[in-house]
Amino acid sequence: MGLFDGIQNAAPVPTTPNTGADLRSKTVVFQEMPETLEQLKALPVASMKDPLDVAVLTVAALCVYPFNKDESIKMLNFLKGPQPLSPYEISFIADRFRDSDYIPRSYLTGATPQNNYMPQRPYSVTVYELAHSRDNLNEGYLTVNLNSGGADSPRQIRLRTKPSTGEWFLWEQFILVGIRVPDAANPWA
Repeated sequence: MGLFDGIQNAAPVPTTPNTGADLRSKTVVFQEMPETLEQLKALPVASMKDPLDVAVLTVAALCVYPFNKDESIKMLNFLKGPQPLSPYEISFIADRFRDSDYIPRSYLTGATPQNNYMPQRPYSVTVYELAHSRDNLNEGYLTVNLNSGGADSPRQIRLRTKPSTGEWFLWEQFILVGIRVPDAANPWA
């Protein structure tokens, strides 16, 4: 049984990310979403050498939260590298999931309010850079963008490199922000 198998599903609505003036973009496809830290670490994209892969894995780790909070936090701490989540960050994540569990799914291809944010299989996430993504690259930071099926503007994940190893880690995520509610929960839909 897959991670999202228990979610009510309407007919999928395909979406194409509007990436504008991309510098670099990447789509990662998952046959099954990782449900444990070990499964996440076993993925080819978990080498931590490509910042776009780390951003995609952040979405995957957050998708686990509604089903297994502890495992999701372990996954996020792995992605954070030498600086694990602070108590404030853990509290913030918990607060974001109090009223909704669909926000991280909205970054998966095909997930929209019309289908209760049920993504298409195989699951895929696209991340991309824009003109200002590399503004702080000299300081070791890169900001990548993701499109949500429930938002009109892209959301960001900020990554930080560890020059001694060439690895990239999650620094900050700005993807757990409000989006349109699923049609099934919207009395005005």
